[in-house]
Amino acid sequence: MLYDVAVIGGGITGCMLLRELSRYKLKTVLLERSSDFACGASKANSAIVHAGFDAEEGTLKAKLNAPGCEMMYRAAKELDVHIKKVGSLVIIFSEEERPQLEKLYKRGITNGVPELRIIEKEELHKLEPDLTDEAIAALYAPTAGITCPYEMTIAAAENAMDNGAEIIREFEVCHLEKTSCGISIYDNDKKRRIEAKYVVNCAGVFSEKVANMANDTHFSIIPNRGEYMIGDKNFPIKPNTILFTLPSEKGKGILFSRTVDDNVIIGPNSHRVEDVEDTSVTSEGLDEILKGAQRLMPINTRDVITSFAGVRPSSSTKDFIVEPSRNMEGLLHAAGIESPGFASSVAMGKYLVENLEKMGLELVENPDFNPFRKKMNRFRDMNNTERNAMIKENPMYGNVICRCEGVTEAEIVDSIHRNAGAYTLDSVKRRTRAGMGRCQGGFCSPKVCKILARELNIPLEQVTKNGGNSYILTHKTKE
Repeated sequence: MLYDVAVIGGGITGCMLLRELSRYKLKTVLLERSSDFACGASKANSAIVHAGFDAEEGTLKAKLNAPGCEMMYRAAKELDVHIKKVGSLVIIFSEEERPQLEKLYKRGITNGVPELRIIEKEELHKLEPDLTDEAIAALYAPTAGITCPYEMTIAAAENAMDNGAEIIREFEVCHLEKTSCGISIYDNDKKRRIEAKYVVNCAGVFSEKVANMANDTHFSIIPNRGEYMIGDKNFPIKPNTILFTLPSEKGKGILFSRTVDDNVIIGPNSHRVEDVEDTSVTSEGLDEILKGAQRLMPINTRDVITSFAGVRPSSSTKDFIVEPSRNMEGLLHAAGIESPGFASSVAMGKYLVENLEKMGLELVENPDFNPFRKKMNRFRDMNNTERNAMIKENPMYGNVICRCEGVTEAEIVDSIHRNAGAYTLDSVKRRTRAGMGRCQGGFCSPKVCKILARELNIPLEQVTKNGGNSYILTHKTKE
């Protein structure tokens, strides 16, 4: 089968592009090497919708971030994804830091960030009463927000499939070959082949590897690991806005923020790593981000429930790279999509489609395109009257599987059978939050595994944590 467009990579960029392509009468497919979407930088980030003041003037990051921020709120409404416009503060602690703050302000104005202003100590401490007294001023960006990056990515994938797009998971691209019709894409054992007229490389930290398959070696990806801590919903101190320290060459600085699910997130640091898959968490790294966050508020780690790390696909150009291949006709690169890649993703999807059109892709609007997607029913968000009605309609809503997050059997079953549905333990977790609470899956994981086996009609021993050979059980010890 010949596709019009094949997208390599199921992160936020690839999934938003796939959704944008589904607005047109096209045969499209997305190829993802993992068992789920958002398994790279798209899940392991700060979950911030950045306002757009940090990107250097004149860059593609600056061009897409501020308008992308506004587009993200609209997309979240269409996709029924929880998002909050809480605003952000970049805080300084001495007058020596003020010139850098003013530079950020001027950059934000140039980039078109609305409502941006510098606030002084009195107003700052009214906004954030728990700030340390050393905080003297801040850059206030009211348009910044918080959402769930993997929920947004999955929602975009679902909506694209609702509109006719195809998705193949656990397809690791290993070879590209130019053909008379377009480009052939082979998986890692060359047993599967996909052919498309146009191919878009949205492979994140692997985008350099994909580019090299087309003999494009003029850019490189520089992997930088960032570590984070997640605090319990009962964390004793929670900011009202997103709190940043001043950015540096390594990134936007340590932040302290609520999450959209009312946990807290602390981090990240930034360290160069050799392995693009090095998501290890170190005690030294956690100490580093804790000390950075303690400049903002007097926090401790007593209520930290987990930690994680992500690898940013920084580019050698220090900017997003969007350009056609120099050696393979029909291939478009979307590489180096680090922060603010998430906030820019809706705008990036549109920008990539514009580039494909310039390359020759014919676009005819799909009159049946539906931009709306309905999220799963969330038992924990219902009142008692609504809960009773749902249980009466479907008794599985009365069986709570994850006690920490209040996730029911019905929600887990729904997550499995939706378009782009879950088929691993981790993919259920990302869709329902089962396993994301204080016990981190200690209570609910065995039950979720049994539901997966039942609904997928597979033996319990074939259920995996995250696809591949990540089996949870090996064999039965007794019948």
